[in-house]
Amino acid sequence: MGVIKGLFSLLVLLLLILSVLFVDFVYKTFSLSQREVQTEAIVVLTGGRGRIEEGVKLYREGKGRQLFLIGVDPLVKKRELYLGDGAENVILEKVSRNTLENAIYARDLIMRHKINSIKLITSRYHMKRATLIFRNALPKDVAIYPHPVDSRNLKEEWWSHRGSFKLLFSEFYKYCMFRFFFMLAPGELRPLPGGG
Repeated sequence: MGVIKGLFSLLVLLLLILSVLFVDFVYKTFSLSQREVQTEAIVVLTGGRGRIEEGVKLYREGKGRQLFLIGVDPLVKKRELYLGDGAENVILEKVSRNTLENAIYARDLIMRHKINSIKLITSRYHMKRATLIFRNALPKDVAIYPHPVDSRNLKEEWWSHRGSFKLLFSEFYKYCMFRFFFMLAPGELRPLPGGG
């Protein structure tokens, strides 16, 4: 009986810790704000609504000298996403299909173009995981400025909106898995010195 009681207490403690970590994750997700900062490149993870439009708008405003659109559908042509001045500095990456691949292929572009600062654009709910992966994939001296884009499928009243709760918990789970991975294998994604 004492063993069962001990296991139950441990389970309750683990659930309490998990709940606190989840609420902290959600708070930090909603606390992220867009910063008015000039960077060398604007990096857009293209999987969600409004991300490309935000990246193009910032690029047209001169907030970055290059625009990298990462994870673009292979059938999409550049002229479908960007027309006008500066098109030669707009690069479409069409191979990556998930956040980890996005970071690896973006890293190669960032290093090839000798970029030292990026504005990272993705959906608000995805930003903490994307920033974590990019931080662990890029050279340490590359500055990353998160630029979250709000989407209709994430409500601020997440606790009463089933879709938002599910979305946030899914992101929290993936974020925790990557945190754990980077604890066990720090620098695994980072390029070797002198590489690139």
